Amino acid sequence: MMPKEMRLEEISIDVLPGVGEQRKKELEGLGIHSIADLLSYYPYRYEDYRLTDLAEAQHEERVTVQGRVFTQPSMRWFGKNKSRMHIKLDVDGVFISVIWFNQAYLKKMIQPGKTILVSGKWDRHRLQITADRTVISEEEQKKLVGRLEPVYSVTNGIKMSWLRKLVYQAFVDYGKHIPENLPEELLQRYKLLPRAKAMYYLHFPKGQRESYQARRRIAYEELFLYECKLMWLKRMHRTETEGIVHTFDQQKVDQFIAGLAFPLTGAQQRVVSEILQDMKQPVQMNRLVQGDVGSGKTVVAAIALYANYLSGYQGALMVPTEILADQHTESLRKLLSPYDVRVICLTGKMTAKERREALAEIEMGLADIVVGTHALIQEPVVFRRLGLVITDEQHRFGVKQRAALREKGISPDVLFMTATPIPRTLAITVFGEMDVSTIDEMPAGRQPVDTYWVKKEVWPRIIKFIEKECQKGRQAYVICPLIEESEKLDLQNAQEVYEQLTVELAPIRVGLLHGRMNSVEKEEVMNAFSANEVQVLISTTVVEVGVNVPNATVMVIYDADRFGLAQLHQLRGRVGRGGGAATCILVADPKSESGVERMRIMTETTDGFEISKRDLELRGPGDFLGVKQSGLPDFKVADLNEDGRILEVARQDAARIVLQKDFPQNEDYRVLYEWLQKEKLESLNFD
Repeated sequence: MMPKEMRLEEISIDVLPGVGEQRKKELEGLGIHSIADLLSYYPYRYEDYRLTDLAEAQHEERVTVQGRVFTQPSMRWFGKNKSRMHIKLDVDGVFISVIWFNQAYLKKMIQPGKTILVSGKWDRHRLQITADRTVISEEEQKKLVGRLEPVYSVTNGIKMSWLRKLVYQAFVDYGKHIPENLPEELLQRYKLLPRAKAMYYLHFPKGQRESYQARRRIAYEELFLYECKLMWLKRMHRTETEGIVHTFDQQKVDQFIAGLAFPLTGAQQRVVSEILQDMKQPVQMNRLVQGDVGSGKTVVAAIALYANYLSGYQGALMVPTEILADQHTESLRKLLSPYDVRVICLTGKMTAKERREALAEIEMGLADIVVGTHALIQEPVVFRRLGLVITDEQHRFGVKQRAALREKGISPDVLFMTATPIPRTLAITVFGEMDVSTIDEMPAGRQPVDTYWVKKEVWPRIIKFIEKECQKGRQAYVICPLIEESEKLDLQNAQEVYEQLTVELAPIRVGLLHGRMNSVEKEEVMNAFSANEVQVLISTTVVEVGVNVPNATVMVIYDADRFGLAQLHQLRGRVGRGGGAATCILVADPKSESGVERMRIMTETTDGFEISKRDLELRGPGDFLGVKQSGLPDFKVADLNEDGRILEVARQDAARIVLQKDFPQNEDYRVLYEWLQKEKLESLNFD
C-alpha cells in the first residue's frame, strides 16, 4: 500500500504489472515515466460505440450499428490484393448494406444469422455503411456498446489495447491517491468534478456528459494553476522589487501633451494615465503596451520619457533595427527638443569617435534619452541614473536581451511596446505577470487602407497604377519575399523587380532595400525615399516595422500568400500614414486553403486585433508567437482558442486568491501555497 505522503510523480511506471525493461523504455519514449505521467496521458479522441438511430443520422456521418447478418458475404477483387466485400445487415428490421474494402479475412467470420457491431461512414441515399471497425465477438460487443473508447497517440510498438488496459490498471491501483489541487470554494462555485473522477472520466467516459464535465474541470485546473504562477510572480515583484518613485510636475506633463500637434485619443489618454500612475509607485513598473499599426504608441512613449526626465532620470528606448532607431530619434527630438531634453542615438554604425562621445554623454548624464539597437546593452554602456527602460517591438528581442537593458540601472521602470496585436487570451497567458495596456483606438483622420487581392496576370496593370500615383507626387513600396533569384522557390525577387521597374517606370526613380545591404547603404536608400528623391522602393520585409514615410500611399506585396497575416498587416501599415487615402495590393496565386484564407481575411478587415485573432485560429498559439520563444505552457487539455472564457475566469480567481494579503497564511489555500513553493517558476521563461 502506498504511503499517503508519497507522490505519484515519484512512482516509476515499472511498478505496474506487465511493464518490464523494454516496455518501460517504450513508455518513456512517449514521455511516460511515472504513474502521474500515465494517469495524465489523455486520449486525443474517442471511438464512439453508442448505437446510432439511422433514421436521424446525417449523410456521411460516422455511425455505429449492431445487427444480424442477413446474406452471405459477396466478394469482388481488383488486382491481386484489393477487394470489396458486401452484405445485407438487419438493423431492427431495416435492411442496410455494409461494405468493406481490403478486409477479405473477415469473410469466414461473417456468416448469416451472426450478430456483429459495425462502425463507419453512413451513405443516407444508398442506405449503406462503409465499415472501418468491425467487432465479431459477442462478448467484446457487450463491453463496447454504448461506450466511448479512448484513442491515444501511440508509437514505439505499443498497442492501443495494451495501453488502455495499463491506464485502467493504474487507476485501480493508484486512483484513490490522486490528490485534489483546487480549493474547495472553487469546486463548489463552478460545480467541478473532483480531480480523480475528472481524470478517470477523461480516459473512460460513460458518455458525452461525463467527457464534457471532465474536460471542463481539467481545462480550468490547468489554466488556473498557470495563472496562479503568474500572479505569484506578480506578487513577488510587488513585494520584493523596490522601484523608483518618480516625482514630476504633472502640470508640465499636461502642458507637453497640450502642445502636441494633435489631440490624444481616448485610448492614448487611458494608457498614459496607467503608465504615469505606475511610475509614481514604489514598485518597479512592468507593463506591456500593445496597439495596432499607427495607433500612436510613439507619442505615449515620449510622454513617459518626458515625465521620467522631469523626475531627474535618464530614459532608454531599445528598438530592433537601425532604421527604426534613426526614425525614433528624429521623432523624439522633434517632440522633446523644445523642452531642453537631449536625445541621442547609439547604434552599431557609429564611428569610433562618435561612439566614444555618446558613451561619455550617457555616463555623465548629459544624454537624457538614449535610443538604440542592441548596442544599448553592450558592456561599455553605463548610465548615470537610468529610470525608465522602453523596449519597442519587444517580441523581436530575446528574454536575456530585454533583461540586460533593465540591468543597466537600479530597478528602473520597464515598459514593453508592440505593434503586433496579441489576442487577449495569449496576452494574459504569455505576459500574464505584466500589466497590459491596449491602445485600441486609431487617431482621428487615419483612413483604413483599401486592400485588394489580385492574380499575378494583372501585374502590368499594377505597374500602370504605381506610375499614376507617382505622377501625382505620391510614393510606393513593392515588397518581395526574396532578395535574389532562387532555383528552389518560384517567388518574385527584389533584384529582378528592381531591374524591371527601373526600366518600365523611367524617369520615375526606383530604389532597392534589403537585409544584406550594410547600414550605410540602407540609410542612404531610406533617406532618399523619405525625401521623395526615390519614388518607388523595392524591398524585402526589412520595412515591416516602424518605417514612417507619410507620403507613401501604395503598398504592393508580391507572392503575398507566402507571408503570415501579422506580417502582411505590418507591411500594410507602412502606407496611409499621411492621413490621405492609401492602397494595398496583394499579388498572389495561393496553392493552399490557408493561403486563400489569409488573402480573404486581409481584404475583409484592417483591424489588427481582429487579424491577430484570426491568425491565432489559423496557426495556433505556438506558431503565432514562435514556438521556442513563446514561453507558452504545454497544456494537455486546455485550448487557448476554445477556452478563452475559462481562461478569463481562471485569471480572475487566481488574482483574487494569490494577491490577497493573507494568502500564505490562509488555511483554505494551504495546498495551493505549498504547490507554488515547490514549482520552479523560472520554467515560465519570463525575464
